Amino acid sequence: MNKIITLDEFIIRSEKENPHSSGSFSRLLRDIGIAAKIVNREVNKAGLVNILGVAGSTNSTGDDVQKLDVFTNDTFIETLSFSGEVCGIASEENKDIIPVTADSSKKAQYVVVMDPLDGSSNIDVNVSVGTIFGIYKRLSPADGPCQLEDFLQKGTEMVAAGYILYGTSTLLVYSTGNGINGFTLDPSIGEFCLSHRNIRMPSSGNYYSVNQGYYLKFDLEMRRYIDHCSDLNYRLRYIGSMVSDIHRIMFQGGIFCILIPGNIRKVSSDWSTNATQWHIS
Repeated sequence: MNKIITLDEFIIRSEKENPHSSGSFSRLLRDIGIAAKIVNREVNKAGLVNILGVAGSTNSTGDDVQKLDVFTNDTFIETLSFSGEVCGIASEENKDIIPVTADSSKKAQYVVVMDPLDGSSNIDVNVSVGTIFGIYKRLSPADGPCQLEDFLQKGTEMVAAGYILYGTSTLLVYSTGNGINGFTLDPSIGEFCLSHRNIRMPSSGNYYSVNQGYYLKFDLEMRRYIDHCSDLNYRLRYIGSMVSDIHRIMFQGGIFCILIPGNIRKVSSDWSTNATQWHIS
């Protein structure tokens, strides 16, 4: 029988492999895991505690805010703010960055960017949702408050990034740039346990994921590409929760696109590369 490796144990082992580690980053990852457990508990009983439905406001991107959006956002902000490891947070649900002013965070070296509940429009129909997070090392002086420049760094400057999928099982997947590992929450012991070591995207796949309902609003080249996928009998799978859609592509191979009519962004994986390589145009 294989030994169970918890998220905490995995993080501690990784920390020991880095002689320059101070433990701060490890504690931050563990705090994200704690917030994920709290959110998972509420997601699983949302219909029983009057937390479904629209909260009656819109977020910074103009989306309708769901009640569970508010709870998840508050949970992550509260957990990270009291951790002492971050000096600031940027959330899709908040218009401005959130400086952390607690005494324990005065010399914190990290900022967190997040979408606390991706795909929240799916909540009321019991479809998988997720959390997306990224971690940067601050650029501003450690003896002062965080600045906007701490958050406006290139994606390549992230020290870690990942997502949490709240589905039939709850998975936390993250990378620090040296492989991608996934941890499944075991509710019987209340711990994330290593379940997917060194995740690699299949070299080929039969799926493509794109919001094809906007087909007529896409540019000609994109419509041709979608037609090409259809001609090859690739299977269209699109949930509308980026975490769920990307998770499928990570494990089954294929291509994922985000297409915004009028300002098209393409984010896709190469059919022949692993999951750590992405092309953005």
